Amino acid sequence: MSTPADTMKSGPRGRSRGTRTVIAVLYAVAVPVVLIVAWLIWAGVSPQIFFPSPIAIAEAFVNTWLGPSLTNDVIPSLARLGVAIVLAITIGIAAGTVIGLTPWLRELLEPVLEFFRAIPPPVLIPVFTLLMGITTSMKLAVIVAGAFWPVLLNTIDGVRSTDSVMTETAQSFRLTRAERLRYLVLPSAAPRIMTGVRQTLSIALIMMVISEMFNTSSGLGYRIVYFQRNYLIAEMWSGIVLLGLVGVFLAAVFTFVERRVLRWYHGIKETERA
Repeated sequence: MSTPADTMKSGPRGRSRGTRTVIAVLYAVAVPVVLIVAWLIWAGVSPQIFFPSPIAIAEAFVNTWLGPSLTNDVIPSLARLGVAIVLAITIGIAAGTVIGLTPWLRELLEPVLEFFRAIPPPVLIPVFTLLMGITTSMKLAVIVAGAFWPVLLNTIDGVRSTDSVMTETAQSFRLTRAERLRYLVLPSAAPRIMTGVRQTLSIALIMMVISEMFNTSSGLGYRIVYFQRNYLIAEMWSGIVLLGLVGVFLAAVFTFVERRVLRWYHGIKETERA
């Protein structure tokens, strides 16, 4: 005869961490596996020039990106992407904190910020090319100029929404400005900041590709356009697959970091749900 304790152990809450991990992995790979199998069947039944089979794309992936292109195109592109993401996050948090804490500065800059935010980042590529030439610095500037907006705007909103009661309490305890910033303002704004960081990662990846499609002779974006113009279809799709894998990697790193930075926040949410 089973006891309530046995029932609890056999339920969802009683599953081991390893079992939950296996189930999560199965959920994550189920849809991609089904799509790939369907693609294989479709490619075998009705071959298409512009949609080669996954096997042909996999072969092109190995032959293209695990050779000289790895050091000539992939690594430089990812290095620029990493540096630009760090710069975008740093600039966005620093500027957003200052603007959010200074009401008169926020009111002064709000029309300007709204104007520049409405400009599509790709149109700035000719401007940066004229000012900085076709250099690595130009590519970094293009990525940062398009990617730092979500962090900036979310930081401003997060800092503005700091609880007034907690702010008055911190002042009554005579906390210094630096202490209030460290222990109150930034933790309070952290959930919104991390939301902006998530958006920044995807925008930075897009801007990296766009910045390498024009006036350049190396990089992931250049290679994909080169393959498209020369009708190397399988190689072109392999570049798109590589970009997708980079996006998945960035999302995984973000989830890992976000879970640790906002551990207290997720704990509060789980307590509220319970």
